[in-house]
Amino acid sequence: MSNEAQLELVARLGLALLLGAIVGLEREFRGHEAGVRTSALVCLGAAMFGEASRSFGDSRVAAGVVQGIGFLGAGVIFQRGDGIRGVTTAATIWAVAAMGLLVAQRMWLSSVVVAVGLVVLLETAPLSNWVFAHRREHARDIDLRSRGPGDIRDRRDETPDR
Repeated sequence: MSNEAQLELVARLGLALLLGAIVGLEREFRGHEAGVRTSALVCLGAAMFGEASRSFGDSRVAAGVVQGIGFLGAGVIFQRGDGIRGVTTAATIWAVAAMGLLVAQRMWLSSVVVAVGLVVLLETAPLSNWVFAHRREHARDIDLRSRGPGDIRDRRDETPDR
């Protein structure tokens, strides 16, 4: 491989590292798992595997990235109390890996647009949280109105009719 080709490869890998770090910075700013380092490493690793896939002419390497990242993402999803946590983080890891593969396929513009889109989407978290809280409050109000006066039982205490 010529020096020029190696420099071009290093530039692509640097772009993957930078784009992953930008997405991870948003996650870290919001206090979520998979921050700057994790996102940058996932994107860089996916780009390196994508480059290997491209060099060897074997798409199975890139397909392995999708499976491996799915496994990694599943590891950050866990149940806490009534809810499930980590789904957005897992999806972010998966999208960042795909972004790294885009860089490896020399789709620089697409990968930059994807990075911007990911950050914009992740930044809508306050709006999403507000909608979720408003929906929960609205459902609670409807539930309270549907009960008669003096009925203070908690819905979780009720048993379904069979």
